[in-house]
Amino acid sequence: MAPRPLATFSLEAHPGLVPLKDQPLLILVGLTGVGKSTLVEALGFSRLPDRRELVDLYVLPRYGVTPPIPREERFRLTRRFREEFPGGVAEVLARGYGEPRFPLLFDGLRGEAEVAYALAHLPKALFVVLHAREATRLKRLLSRGDAFDRVELRPEELEALRGLAEGVLSPEELEEALALAPWEEVLAKLKIVAEEKRNYDPLGPLRLLKGHPRALVLDTEALSLEEEVDAVKNFLKGLIE
Repeated sequence: MAPRPLATFSLEAHPGLVPLKDQPLLILVGLTGVGKSTLVEALGFSRLPDRRELVDLYVLPRYGVTPPIPREERFRLTRRFREEFPGGVAEVLARGYGEPRFPLLFDGLRGEAEVAYALAHLPKALFVVLHAREATRLKRLLSRGDAFDRVELRPEELEALRGLAEGVLSPEELEEALALAPWEEVLAKLKIVAEEKRNYDPLGPLRLLKGHPRALVLDTEALSLEEEVDAVKNFLKGLIE
């Protein structure tokens, strides 16, 4: 099922729009490659502009930057934004206005600080946390071919590949990734996984939301897409009832 057209989002009040802080949003939480976009498409819910779009519209212009830019530069600028606004993208979302629809989906938040801010400032929001191992996320990045995933590469970085993988992948997982794609591509995608892990503790959102009444946690390695969709719909149904 294809996603429905984007719902309107604005940082200014307009007729027909309501403060998102008063709405029961459905917020996906997870790092690149956990399967958020796939789940968004399968659910087919009305959705707000996603994280990438909000960063393009409201974060990068603050620093005089126009996309597209390499992912590591985006990480640097979004990190700078979080230094000024600790809630990160969650602060943009909480200040926004949107159409009064349910379920209205937002993809997505990352890291403990963003989730904590959303819990406090979006009191009606519901959360779906998607998680997977770094090795699995890397494999998914290698297969998706998204131009957004480009980074700047230097030929001499091959010798640094194993150093970059240390603490992120086991030697066996790295060798498996290298069997899937050329080293340049593996390095580019590994940079994304490693940089995200440095910027956003993958376990932070789980610490906040596991067992929380407003949250559903999905292991996207253990579940099929159909099982994920059923779990989300049952989660929403249980809360409505």
